[in-house]
Amino acid sequence: MAAADDAGWSSAAKAVLARADARLARRYDAGVPADRLVLLRARAVDAQVRAAWHRCFPADAAQAPAPLSLFAVGGYGRGELFPHSDIDLLVLAETTAQRRFESALARFVALLWDAGLEASHAVRSPQQCSEAAADLSVLTALMEARPLVADAAAAASLREAIAPARVWPPEAYFEAKCEEQRQRHARFGDTSDNLEPNLKDGPGGLRDLHVLGWLALRSFGVHALDRLVALGRLGWDEAAALERERRALCRLRYGLHLVAGRREERLRFDYQKLLAERLGYVDDGKALAVEQMMQGFYRSAAVVRRIGDRLLQRFEEHFAGVAAPEPIDAHFERRGGYLATRVPGWLGQDPAHIFALFLQWAADPDLRGLHSQTARELAQELPQIPAYEEAPPSLRAAFMALLRGPQPVRTLERMARAGVLGRWITAFQRVSGRMQFDLFHVFTVDQHTLAVLRNLEGFASGQPDPRFSTAHQVWPSLRKPELLLLAGLFHDIGKGRGGDHSELGAVDARAFCEAHALSEPDTALVEWLVRKHLLMSVTAQKQDITDPAVIHRFAAEVGDRQRLDALYLLTCADIAGTSPKLWNSWKDRLLADLHAATRLALRRGLGQPVAVAERIAENREAARALLHAEGCDAGTIEAVFARMPEENFLRSRADQIAWQANALREAAPGQAVVAARAMPGRDGRDGLDVLVHMPDRDGLFAAIVITLDRLGMSVLQARALDGPDGTIFDTFHVLPAEQRQAPEPALLATTLARALAGDIARLRPARRSQPQHLRHFRVPPQLDFTDLDGGTRIELVCTDRPGLLADVAHVLREHGLRVHDARIATFGERAEDLLLVSDAHNHPLAPDRRDALRAALLAALDGDKR
Repeated sequence: MAAADDAGWSSAAKAVLARADARLARRYDAGVPADRLVLLRARAVDAQVRAAWHRCFPADAAQAPAPLSLFAVGGYGRGELFPHSDIDLLVLAETTAQRRFESALARFVALLWDAGLEASHAVRSPQQCSEAAADLSVLTALMEARPLVADAAAAASLREAIAPARVWPPEAYFEAKCEEQRQRHARFGDTSDNLEPNLKDGPGGLRDLHVLGWLALRSFGVHALDRLVALGRLGWDEAAALERERRALCRLRYGLHLVAGRREERLRFDYQKLLAERLGYVDDGKALAVEQMMQGFYRSAAVVRRIGDRLLQRFEEHFAGVAAPEPIDAHFERRGGYLATRVPGWLGQDPAHIFALFLQWAADPDLRGLHSQTARELAQELPQIPAYEEAPPSLRAAFMALLRGPQPVRTLERMARAGVLGRWITAFQRVSGRMQFDLFHVFTVDQHTLAVLRNLEGFASGQPDPRFSTAHQVWPSLRKPELLLLAGLFHDIGKGRGGDHSELGAVDARAFCEAHALSEPDTALVEWLVRKHLLMSVTAQKQDITDPAVIHRFAAEVGDRQRLDALYLLTCADIAGTSPKLWNSWKDRLLADLHAATRLALRRGLGQPVAVAERIAENREAARALLHAEGCDAGTIEAVFARMPEENFLRSRADQIAWQANALREAAPGQAVVAARAMPGRDGRDGLDVLVHMPDRDGLFAAIVITLDRLGMSVLQARALDGPDGTIFDTFHVLPAEQRQAPEPALLATTLARALAGDIARLRPARRSQPQHLRHFRVPPQLDFTDLDGGTRIELVCTDRPGLLADVAHVLREHGLRVHDARIATFGERAEDLLLVSDAHNHPLAPDRRDALRAALLAALDGDKR
């Protein structure tokens, strides 16, 4: 009967909590602050937890109360319960009582779980609490203990058990918590600007605020950050800002639990649009609702980190003592390794003093940062900084001095994080914290801009970077490096205004340069770089840069060596700063090749374009020289070259031709050759070159692509040439889909050769489910057909997914088409592919065949049917 009664109670309690949660959800949607709702939910849970306790440990006059006390600990103890938060409990009892009431405690916990409360509990004596508190996380949870069923004596006993005199003195606790936070931040790349941020544990999230509260409690015995104001440890403005952002983060986290329907701390793509809609955001033509919501989060996180860093510095000073100031000059001094102003209020006397502060900071690389009081004063004086359009010439000159001084990129980064750069350049403030709801841009616009500037700084160091083959060699050719930094600063500043961001940014860049008294040639260069910052990337990835005509057109648009070098460096920095996964050795080689070929074209003169025959002769001679150096005689070289299509000498690099020749040299004429190599100086994770030379058969290209896909390789470029005597001469550049699973080149070649030796007609694309995250980033398929000499060019834009090219190649095979060239470009979730196909006679497709192909390709591109 007792079991049935308990089941009935748990069912009723579950219903009560469900009704309470529904009421709270309605109040959330009505705009009630979430920090009020988490408190109300904790109270609702308190009532049921106490009821379950009294059910198991009745307190009546007939018997003495059980010698056990119940506390809420952790976030529950703090009085914060989000819709799907679990609850942490402590039962405080001596060991004899623990054994005596063991079955009743088990019943209590079972009641809570049956009522839908995910309760984790610990049963400890005061001594056991002291021992368990040696674990930092246990101590932190116990510090927030809140009596649920406990008298004052029990509460005092628990406080005594975990007192600093027994475990974790305040200074040791501070050091351990700071290290714990550093490690936690590192797990998130030390940035809050992730596409799917963790609202609780990520940098700038709620956990950072909790850490500050725990440190205040352990160090000063205060239970709220605003209590630090009276102690002189926190400014009233700082306390107000932290409280404002805490409420904003609470609202996001509360809503995330509601839309997810479970405990979820990561603001995943699955929930971002749902949450933005629930919060009332709407698309406004310039920014999607979800982008507006995410910008609010990123800005909140930035404030939490900025003020949190100041407060941690003050805790450090509290324990280490205030170091004696070391004067630098009349205005600045060092305090404990931090830069500080000597006279309070000096920064507010003149905005030029703020720029002087950053100049002094840049001049001393050993400084740990700004002293917290100076950082606070800087924050207070931000409204006094004019936009550059309203500033006097002297202040504009001071900004340019920063750009031309030591550590200019570091200075811009510091100014951006302090909010100074956004005040000076209001367009930069508009893109601060602005995310783009796609998979291509993994950082906010401002953080991407800073990443681009850091890449440029790396080029300036003169130290070779294995990611960039020639950038460090090109940098010294720049006449005025600060012009490239300005182009990097402005290249994406026009985003979010509803127009072409390159054009809008170019207008802003010119206005800035003119206001800062740059010469017309310098202004024109910055403006051109911003307007054309995508030109080189698009040319390299979407056009055939082995075609002399393509190089000539690109060189004509660039015009001179100065623009070329600056554009090359900006393009490398831009792509590498967009996503850690976007830059690879293939893009490095494409851009380096385009830069080198254009440089030669400019040196030769635009009036003397390179002819195809001349390019073929140059490549043939360069490859011959490489083979001679390896010991090949002239007769062998010519015999091997005769087995290659003439066009291969136009389309391939000299080192590729030499590698291909060595592969052919080891096989008899007519014998199939399948070879693979890692790019020179790289390993297979950076991509492989693949060669397939064998008698032609229907569907051979599709069979190659399908097999490569099944081997886990993504095709970045494919070129299908006709070899002599009815053979094919197909070359591919492939990249492992998973970097850690790159096959050995020899193994890949052997496996591919074995597959092509069998019945290729039986090869079918692998069946894969669409990655879940792509469901939120559907790109409507677009197909354009253009007839050219020798075939039809297909421009394909669609959602990228594993096996895409294999599916496309399979369709082309089923339609009896020949593939001559394929260029594969992916931009996050977006695939933009170019294919040159023809009928069996190398003619463009007839209209009826084109229509049938369009329908078949659109069907294959429908990822939802896979």
